[in-house]
This record gives sequence, structure tokens and C-alpha cells, in this order.
Amino acid sequence: MFDLKGKKAIVTGGASGLSLGAVEALHDAGAEVAIIDIAKNVEEKAKELSQQGPAVYGIRADLSNRKELREAFNLAVEKLGSLDILVNGAGIQRRNKCEEFSLEDWDAVIEINLTSVFELCQLAGRLMLKQGHGKIINFASMLSFFGGYTVPAYAASKGGVAQLTKALSNEWAGRGVNVNAIAPGYMATALNTQLINDPVRNESILKRIPAGRWGTPEDIKGTIIYLASKASDYVNGAVIPVDGGYLGN
Repeated sequence: MFDLKGKKAIVTGGASGLSLGAVEALHDAGAEVAIIDIAKNVEEKAKELSQQGPAVYGIRADLSNRKELREAFNLAVEKLGSLDILVNGAGIQRRNKCEEFSLEDWDAVIEINLTSVFELCQLAGRLMLKQGHGKIINFASMLSFFGGYTVPAYAASKGGVAQLTKALSNEWAGRGVNVNAIAPGYMATALNTQLINDPVRNESILKRIPAGRWGTPEDIKGTIIYLASKASDYVNGAVIPVDGGYLGN
């Protein structure tokens, strides 16, 4: 039920952080994976992962450039030969007081975190609907549920990802394509370095996490495999928290 042998997957942002955890999970479960990332080491990381198990392809692209996005997606599908799974994991962060937050930072965050997600879902959805099956997994956030501090664009983008996931699911669930999202809690990744290094915020966050620790890329792997496999065939439009119990406290 959780076997992904022979499946073909695209993961954006997969050269590091939570998205790398997603790549490792899919690869370990038997899937062939194409990583799309702006990072310089994406091809090197793909080669490293390819040393054991199915092939992993690294494709360097800037997802804020819509032409590059489409070219990278098409190249990934060409390398894979088909597409069964899309994981939209790429994301950026900008921090500033709401009254001082620039429109340039707003546009940058919305473009990567929401607009590129929509376009990739649309590109993948066209292929998946034609073949009658597919799994799309978006990365939402704790800020899909509340507003946070000094991150208005990020909060807006992740609220949008949650609603986009539901909107796509409404139209595609009955046509064989599952669209769901993972909402990671507070994870010890580069995106949260400023929070981790802020003693006051770090302490307040840890106090609210029943699990008593920040999450890691390892913590999202099981949910990724579940949502990518037959085990989740009747799960549609869900936004699943992986947060150490944060939302329940």
C-alpha cells in the first residue's frame, strides 16, 4: 500500500531542508525523482542520491522566472518519462514589521510560495487528469492557520496554499487526482534560523510544542509517503499538520 516502486516524482526545493526530506522519503520508497531547485548543488545532490536505488535528476531553475519554471517542469517530465507525484516544497521567507514590509519582498514571496505552486499544480494536473491518476502534495504551514509576526507575505502565501489545495481537490478528486497539503510545524531548517537564534521566540515556541522540540526533515517523511501512495487514495483536500502537537495546545 505504501510502495512507490516505479513511480515518477518531481520535488521542488529538494536540494535542502524539508524538501530534501521529501526527496529522500520518495526515493527510499522506490520512486524515481527529479529535483527542481535554484541551489547550485542540486545536480551534485541528485548524483549523490542516485548512487543507491532509483535515479535522481537535478534541474537548476529559478521558480520566480515563469519561463524557467515551465522549461524545468518539461525537462523533469522528459527525464522521468511520465509523472505520478508532484511535491511543491520550494519556498522563501522575508521578515519585517508589517508597516515597513516592502512591496518588492511581498511580490517575491507570493511569486515563489503561491503563484509558482499554482502553475506547477496546473502543469502537473493536466498530465495527471489525462492519465486518470496522480498525487499532488503542497507544503502549507502553521501560518496557514494563524498570522505569525513580521511575515505578512509568508502568512498570506501559506493561507493561499491551503485554500488552493482545497480548490484543486474540489475539481480533481473525482477525476483520479489527489491534491493534499502538509503543514509543517516549527522545523529546524534554514528558513527558521532567525527564530531559533532569538532566545525569547525560541523559548515561547518550544513551550507550546507538546513534543518538546523543533521538528526535522525526518519528521515529514512518513506523511509524504502516505500522501504519495495508494494508502491515501480517499484523502482529498486535506491540510495535515506535522507539528509535534503545536496546534492542539
